[in-house]
Amino acid sequence: MHNAQEVIGRIEKAVHAKGVTPNKAFKESGIGKDFIAHIRSGSVPAVTKFSALADYLDCSVDYLLGRTDNPEVNK
Repeated sequence: MHNAQEVIGRIEKAVHAKGVTPNKAFKESGIGKDFIAHIRSGSVPAVTKFSALADYLDCSVDYLLGRTDNPEVNK
């Protein structure tokens, strides 16, 4: 995973592109409202949480993790 701030920035960008609030995205994807707080504190969330969020945001996990700049790659 790239640094926490980069991952958080990508998540925020994808949430904004979907036109929802972060809280709504986290609740509706089922990952929990403290997802970003866990990343900020140095915790690495389970891959299943990243996968659920990527599915909800209609992008790839690789995009959220900073492994590609194309949200469609490996979707």
